[in-house]
Amino acid sequence: MKTKPIFNGDTIELTDAPNTMSSVFVKKLIDNYRDNQLVAINTKFGIQDAHSIRFDLTTLKKFISDIENEAQKVNPAITENDLGVRFYYAAYPQANNWDIMEDTPIGTNYAGKHTLVMIPTLKMGNAEGEILSYDFNPLDASTYNQNNDNDGEQEEVMAMNKALTAVLCQNHGNLIPPDDKKVEEY
Repeated sequence: MKTKPIFNGDTIELTDAPNTMSSVFVKKLIDNYRDNQLVAINTKFGIQDAHSIRFDLTTLKKFISDIENEAQKVNPAITENDLGVRFYYAAYPQANNWDIMEDTPIGTNYAGKHTLVMIPTLKMGNAEGEILSYDFNPLDASTYNQNNDNDGEQEEVMAMNKALTAVLCQNHGNLIPPDDKKVEEY
């Protein structure tokens, strides 16, 4: 049994051992963000932006299960090795544009803050023969082909996104701030 994941060119070889990093390394990465990007954002926008987000394990497992199950319904040949999740950095609207949020339970204390949008990905070949991980919607068979004609516009996107409740998503992430930072180790 291998003892840790190995970066092998473009991919990480998975092993039976848990993926670990030293806490010193993790703290340095987080401090780099807070000392650079977060300071720049807070200064430019005059806010105290979020620096972390938490999703409970049940929510994450359901999201992954939904991706797998819906993809299998459309194409039973798809395996878990073909699927992934892309994390997009996103931001809530400013308070004066909060009308887009009217059907959500999210308060204006989240206005202008960072969030994450998680979008399913599917490995597909392109015209050059490369295998790439494309964003796709497991609920829309036309997105299982990277050469679709929808220019990225989909009526319904399977996404786990704090801001949107009209799509197949979970709305259980907590941004810090506004949530209390006393629960964070880093």
